[in-house]
Amino acid sequence: MAENQHTKPVREGEELNEKSLKSFLRGNGLITSIESELTVSQFSNGFSNLTYLLYIENKEYVLRRPPFAAPKRGHDMGREYKVIHNLNTVFDKTPKAFAYTEDVTIIGAPFYIMSKVSGEILTAKEVHKRQVSPEEFKTISNTWLDTFVAFHNIDYKAAALQNLGRPEGYVERQVTNWGKQYLAAVTDDVPAAEKVMSWMQENLPKQYEHTIIHNDFKYDNVVFKDDTWQEIAAILDWEMCTLGDPLMDLGTSLGYWTTATDPDFMKQGLQSPTVMEGNPSRTEIVQQYALKSGRNIDNLTFYYAYGLFKIAVIAQQIYYRYKHGHTSDPKFAYLNKAAALCCNTAWQAIQKKQIDNLF
Repeated sequence: MAENQHTKPVREGEELNEKSLKSFLRGNGLITSIESELTVSQFSNGFSNLTYLLYIENKEYVLRRPPFAAPKRGHDMGREYKVIHNLNTVFDKTPKAFAYTEDVTIIGAPFYIMSKVSGEILTAKEVHKRQVSPEEFKTISNTWLDTFVAFHNIDYKAAALQNLGRPEGYVERQVTNWGKQYLAAVTDDVPAAEKVMSWMQENLPKQYEHTIIHNDFKYDNVVFKDDTWQEIAAILDWEMCTLGDPLMDLGTSLGYWTTATDPDFMKQGLQSPTVMEGNPSRTEIVQQYALKSGRNIDNLTFYYAYGLFKIAVIAQQIYYRYKHGHTSDPKFAYLNKAAALCCNTAWQAIQKKQIDNLF
């Protein structure tokens, strides 16, 4: 999806039926001949939906499909396609969506085709390779946050997305549902998990705004136009986009935002380019977001704890699939440790009533 985000050969067992796929591409006017040579590679960054790069007739497309043996919940390709397709009309930082199908006979699952967006994606590996400076990170974080605020200000009704979610009761529903999903995927005993779940149920914010929310807005899910870092060309990974409380979205982003002052076990367990010098602290991010958006951020500890817990559940679900042999990617082998780390960090934040200097 970006020139510096390297693809790898397709993992064994995750191949696409190229003959059927070429027929689909031809039927949707994306190629002129099914005899054309197709090169398929796979993006390795990310832990959820499978993303492939298709190169054919001097054009590049991106294909998204659910993971193998994954439940449909959270992997609804039709929903993700609709979000991108509709948002592209009102928000210029959305990739172009070309085609979608539920016909599982083509590659074994529903999938959609979208544009490949060229630019710079700041994974932890990429940041070290480039040796991004503290001054650059000040620009990067500011551009990232400006885009986040602009995203929350989208008129979702103008994009005909008013039925995307049920914003009324969103916060309570999320806390309950993520709790249920965690319990369904438990493999290890993590006492902090139950404590965090109980505390969140007892401390739910009662009033909140309704906006479109991304639910996975972080550095490696945006494509910077170039290395001046002053503009984001596209936002990626729309699978959890819905309508709800924008501060829940902010809380999730804060959950990923490890900093230089965090202990080593946090930085290693939640690897992020945000640990590099020049990035603001989590508290500073909140202050800047409040200033730029005009939103009053009460219940800050709740939103951060929620973000960490949600990340814990996602990691635990993937680890559960790995442990039961439904996926073989070795990077999933330690996600149970990451899930426990997130729960323990959330409990520390709750006890200390702050989101920095937790240990």
